[in-house]
Amino acid sequence: MPREQRTSTVSTDTAVGDEERRLRRDLGFWGLTAIGFSNIVGSGWLFAAMYAAQTAGPAAVLSWLAAGVLVALVALVMVELGVSRPEGGGTVRWPLFASGRLVGTLIGWSTLLSVGGTAAEISAIMQYAGHYLPGLYEDGGITTEGVAVAMALSGLLTLLNWFAVRVFARFNNLLTVFKILVPVLTVIALLASGFHSGRLTDSAHGGFAPYGYGAVLGALAGGGIVYSLNGFQAPLDFSGEARNPRRTMAPSVLAAIGLALVMYLGLQFAFLTTVPDRLLGDGWSGIDFDSPFGQLALILNLHWLSSLLYVDAVASPGGSAYVGVAIDARHTFALAKNGTLPRYFMKVNGSNGIPHRALLLNLAVILVFLLPFGDWQQIVSVMGDMYLLIYAASAVAVAVFRGRRDGGLRGWIPGLSWIAPLSFVVATEFVYWSGWHDLRYALPMVLIGLLLFFFLRPRERAEPDLAAEFLRGSWLVAYLLVLTLLSWLGSFEGAGKVPAPYDSIIVAVFAVLVFGWAVRSGRRLPVAPGSVDAGS
Repeated sequence: MPREQRTSTVSTDTAVGDEERRLRRDLGFWGLTAIGFSNIVGSGWLFAAMYAAQTAGPAAVLSWLAAGVLVALVALVMVELGVSRPEGGGTVRWPLFASGRLVGTLIGWSTLLSVGGTAAEISAIMQYAGHYLPGLYEDGGITTEGVAVAMALSGLLTLLNWFAVRVFARFNNLLTVFKILVPVLTVIALLASGFHSGRLTDSAHGGFAPYGYGAVLGALAGGGIVYSLNGFQAPLDFSGEARNPRRTMAPSVLAAIGLALVMYLGLQFAFLTTVPDRLLGDGWSGIDFDSPFGQLALILNLHWLSSLLYVDAVASPGGSAYVGVAIDARHTFALAKNGTLPRYFMKVNGSNGIPHRALLLNLAVILVFLLPFGDWQQIVSVMGDMYLLIYAASAVAVAVFRGRRDGGLRGWIPGLSWIAPLSFVVATEFVYWSGWHDLRYALPMVLIGLLLFFFLRPRERAEPDLAAEFLRGSWLVAYLLVLTLLSWLGSFEGAGKVPAPYDSIIVAVFAVLVFGWAVRSGRRLPVAPGSVDAGS
């Protein structure tokens, strides 16, 4: 390596370390758990129980339990990374260290696009606020006045994230308490007013599994269950701001998943056992509410609960958007450290430990998504699905680091040798189950990140030649292309040329093969400089 390149590399790594150390390590177990729970529970809790019941009937309860197990497997992989290599925006950094700049760039690009998910939550707030202020949301879209209010709200959420992370955590704790109380009150009130004993096994409506046990798998995607539990990785993006990540990261992530799962199971049980018989004439698939729990409360003469639910329909996505703004800033901060974005956005304020420039950039991205583009909701839904790719990249990263000398892993999670490949398969299935309708847009848009890879090569760090870099990360390009093809051929909104469950089996076999390819490629890389280890 030429002397000037070595000098530049050292200075760059020093700058990254200096900015990382400006972050304030103020988050403990409860703060991290609240961040995870608040990011999981958005507007989805108001709809998932109905969609799951439409798909699988009472057997939807099994879908929730299965999703909890699958999500926990993915979470264990990411916890190992967060504990062993804590760093601000770590979920964006680990793919770079493990698989090189091509994978790091594509995953970083998809993460940057997923900022649209935060804009979607703000849009949901406008939709529900339109119940009280009709001028904000009309004819299925945000009005001009609604866009102005949404932009102002985006600015407010950015302002609330402007101060020290301790202030952010305390405010989020209050929101989390409210987001727990309303669903708990909903479950109690519904069961007390309209409980039907034996509904889960009532033969008049098809019994426990009216659509067969295969529908349990279909409900994972079609019922919105997987996406309702998505977001558990939020504490990991704050691992660089945790007081003691070794002690708090694993329990906080798992506690957030467990708390959300218990809440969703309670809501699902309440929905299944309180829907009046007269609405089940066409079976569970015939149930159709615009606002499932709100309308069910009105049917049961619980007007106070219906009003409370409309308030929470604003508060829940508001809390998720609040956390989303904070997470997006950590991702942008990490992308600047990677060199995918200019180093200008890596700057952390010395007085309160917040990456202000990253916050402002993400505010600009959110405002762009809030403009009234055509079919806007479909676009931001696609953007949100892209974040699932981080789960797959993290599974590869764990396996790569385990096989490298001085890879940085401490073995906090036992059984990673089998959990990592299984986690990769699960993450791949999650992406595939999103369906052709979304993936036909999402996966090609991720590949647009190749332009960043080819034309925005960082000058301050010595790199291997372009062809070698591309070959090292080509597994991800092949993964995206083949997964797009399988989605088109498969049964999840595709052409149906490969029926279920054979399509999911083929995807699983394909994922195992790609995982082996990705790990072998990653282990040929040297340990990346500038990574932050737990022991440092």
